Amino acid sequence: MRGYRIDRELTAFGEHVHGWRMVLGLTAQQVAERAGITRDTLRRIESGDPAVGFGNVAQVLRALGLLDRAVGAVDPLESDIGRLRAGNLTKKRAR
Repeated sequence: MRGYRIDRELTAFGEHVHGWRMVLGLTAQQVAERAGITRDTLRRIESGDPAVGFGNVAQVLRALGLLDRAVGAVDPLESDIGRLRAGNLTKKRAR
C-alpha cells in the first residue's frame, strides 16, 4: 500500500485529543505546559498534523492521563491473535 495516506485517521486522532482536553476542562496553555511543548505544537497535534514528533504526541497523552491506555492499545498480548502467536514475540525478524 505504497502512498497510503492516513490523513483522516490523524485528523480524527487530533479531534479526540482536543475532545479529551475539553472533557477534562483544560486549556491549551495548561496542556502545553504539562507536556513541555508550545501551544502551537498542541494545536498542530489537535489538527492532525503528520509532521509532529511522536515524542510530543506521547507527552500530550501523558499530560491528559491517556498514555498508559495508548500503550495498552498497541500491546499485542491484549488481542486474541497476539496471545495466539505470542511465541513470535521472541523472534528478531518477521518472516
